[in-house]
Amino acid sequence: MLFNSIDFAVFLPIVFLLYWFVLPRRTLQNALLLVASYVFYGWWDWKFLILIFLSTVLDYGVGVALSRTEDNVRRKLLLGVSLLFNLGSLGFFKYYNFFSENFARAFSFLGLPFSPAVLNIVLPVGISFYTFQTLSYSIDVYKRELEPTESFVEFAAFVSFFPQLVAGPIERASNLLPQFQKDRTFDRERAVDGLRQILWGLFKKIVIADNCAEYVNSVYGNYTNQPGSALAIAAILFAFQIYGDFSGYSDIAIGTSRLFGFGLMRNFANPYFSRSIPEFWRRWHISLSTWFRDYVYIPLGGSRRGLARTAVNTLILFLVSGFWHGANWTFIAWGALHAFYMVPSLMGRRVPVKRNEAVVATLRDLPAILRTFLLTVLGWILFRSDHLSDAFAYIDRIFSPSLFTMPLLPERTIYTLGLILLLVVIEWRGRTKAHPLEGAGFHWPWPARWSLYYSLVLVIYFFSGRSQQFIYFQF
Repeated sequence: MLFNSIDFAVFLPIVFLLYWFVLPRRTLQNALLLVASYVFYGWWDWKFLILIFLSTVLDYGVGVALSRTEDNVRRKLLLGVSLLFNLGSLGFFKYYNFFSENFARAFSFLGLPFSPAVLNIVLPVGISFYTFQTLSYSIDVYKRELEPTESFVEFAAFVSFFPQLVAGPIERASNLLPQFQKDRTFDRERAVDGLRQILWGLFKKIVIADNCAEYVNSVYGNYTNQPGSALAIAAILFAFQIYGDFSGYSDIAIGTSRLFGFGLMRNFANPYFSRSIPEFWRRWHISLSTWFRDYVYIPLGGSRRGLARTAVNTLILFLVSGFWHGANWTFIAWGALHAFYMVPSLMGRRVPVKRNEAVVATLRDLPAILRTFLLTVLGWILFRSDHLSDAFAYIDRIFSPSLFTMPLLPERTIYTLGLILLLVVIEWRGRTKAHPLEGAGFHWPWPARWSLYYSLVLVIYFFSGRSQQFIYFQF
């Protein structure tokens, strides 16, 4: 079920009304959220429910078993079972064909014919997200950093919580699970602010991302016959497409959660206002970046074992992050490029940020912001391309004399560029807030407040109709 669908527009109010006005007890509310989450997820394909249910049962059982034994060998065995099942499932559904095809190419290169079976596997939506969520639970319980829950319903609702199930934020059990264990009361101000954040998320997805996608798809699908100027514009538009798409989803997820009295972690903090690549990664897909930091980078030694080891750990971190995004060499190259971008900070040189990140960016930071943005746009070309050869050819064509020609832009794309400027202005003004419309809050006079809301609704209505699936569903 898509957030930007009529189905969800009907589903959400029904669940909301049942949750607050029919089921007053926490246990019943948790049960409702569990059922609603399975309906939401099963809307794509009921068979997806089998895998998430098996993962839930296994990790719940592992958590309970870990709490009842002090034997280190047994504890390691239990954690190993969780890792094997979750990573094995993720690897099979997401990476089996990738490895099969690359093994076949390697053997063919050596003159050894090898034809592994290629399976027609349907990747379950959101498997990369809920797999990491359940894994963090098992690892934290194993490390005795978290007390496991005895309630299967609470745990199952935590794993499948529908607002953030299929594209995050990837929540830690230490943050989200205790919220299922506490009584929740309706907070009108919190709910209204949640609706504002949903509205802003819909604007970013429907108006910005979906309309950028139309031009981006047409250029990338025929880039060899396009001038460099058109390719450069498409590359920039893809940067805003993926930002509007993914951060828009996160805004809708966080806002929806607030309607039910839950608080999810912030997943995006104005990443395109970053003044360096390290700062960008502290602001982009925060839930995944911190997950890899805590469960990959730090266990490898982090930055505590000298420059060479830190460089290797950083490379591993970004390669794994790239591979998490998809079974394609383009994603691995994208991760490697960002590892290369981190070299200046690893070498101890001053990065282009003269003030602490806690200090809000100002117009004086514009050169550093633009430099960082252009570096990320270059990386997004790798991310968007189907093959590495396409990415290199695309970049080569951008830096051709045709870069200085005037591209022929569709009228709707010109409007989209204007709306991107509006997005940047609104987010710049609201960059100190959890989301830009939070500033509109209860501090504005009601005519101004409602004029803003209705204007956004009208823009969403007039620029809808170019619906595209959320990009991160494929990951």
